[in-house]
Amino acid sequence: MGFVLRVRLASFFAGAATASFLGLYILHKDYKVAHESISRQMKGLNDSLDARISALEKLKEVEASQSVEATE
Repeated sequence: MGFVLRVRLASFFAGAATASFLGLYILHKDYKVAHESISRQMKGLNDSLDARISALEKLKEVEASQSVEATE
């Protein structure tokens, strides 16, 4: 009877270890996908903001050159 109990316990713990490993692997993969998605969104927002800042700087340079020409 003791041998059967040991086999059952060993099987249970082997199954639990396999299930926890598989669960952690799936969670890790999900975390990496979510992190990559957020990184892409932030990169897109950063690129958009950089483009807007560049456009404003160009506009400011054009206005500054026009005001210099107007004063001459």
